[in-house]
Amino acid sequence: MAPLLVINVVGLTPRLLAHMPNVAKVGTAAALRPVLPAVTCSMQATLLTGAMPRDHGIVGNGWYFRDLGEVLLWRQHNALIQGDQLWTAIPGLRTANVCWWYAMGAPTDLLVTPRPIYHADGRKDPDCYTRPPSLHDDLETALGPFPLFTYWGPNAGITSSQWIIAAARRILTREHPDLLLVYIPHLDYDLQRHGPDGPEAIAAARAIDTALAPLLEEEAEIVVLSEYGITPASRPIDINRALRTAGLLEVYTQAGMEYLDPWTSRAFAVADHQVAHVYVRDPADLDHTRAVITELTGVDEVLDQAGKAKYGLDHERAG
Repeated sequence: MAPLLVINVVGLTPRLLAHMPNVAKVGTAAALRPVLPAVTCSMQATLLTGAMPRDHGIVGNGWYFRDLGEVLLWRQHNALIQGDQLWTAIPGLRTANVCWWYAMGAPTDLLVTPRPIYHADGRKDPDCYTRPPSLHDDLETALGPFPLFTYWGPNAGITSSQWIIAAARRILTREHPDLLLVYIPHLDYDLQRHGPDGPEAIAAARAIDTALAPLLEEEAEIVVLSEYGITPASRPIDINRALRTAGLLEVYTQAGMEYLDPWTSRAFAVADHQVAHVYVRDPADLDHTRAVITELTGVDEVLDQAGKAKYGLDHERAG
């Protein structure tokens, strides 16, 4: 039986698919309705579990960890996803994960995930974490070091996607997994830098379509999907500034810089692209907080418990 290859081309939309002939040849396009919030971690957790954020607990790319008193984003451990996942759906299935999130500690046979080296003097070098450990040296010998600084940050570009594609092909042909999930980040970059409707977006779509061609020609059953599409945005909505003006948010200073103080703030927001989770320490402040946010231009909805339930977002981690 041919392996199943699932390729997550984040940011792919019908408009961009028209400029991607290699991807278009995979099969008939279908609409995929994302969850709220339509961000990487929440959508990938839903795709891995078939459940809503209320069940798997991934309410965004990060949230306020009440037991730690900290806002943490882009945590990597698989145990943060609650409930059963695709990796163990079929006993005996040999599985591989190349750069889908929440990879560390996942019950996969093979995995590759971005993981910098943090030195004692504060330097950060590019690298990745693999399972088994021998896979790291195999991929680095064949492909060079994982190009972390083109995976995210100001220099993000196609180099990282090309490395990921090459790694996926190597794993597919040498390790023979039954299920291989691959995350391709390139479309995210220029769409966020330049907007989704300009010539840069079309150029990015054509570039990644060309890069994907060898992987799409492998002997496998192939599914290409996307977590979300990017829509134009023209201005921010400064929720935390409004909460500070209203006397609900506090900051502390170090070296002349201000930092959010979640321990003493009565209310603050963890803003994450499409949504902001607003954490209110005392229920007595809920009405005041809701009134401040509702008045802000650009806010579409302010969800109470019933509103969160409507979108499958009523989890204890949510704001």
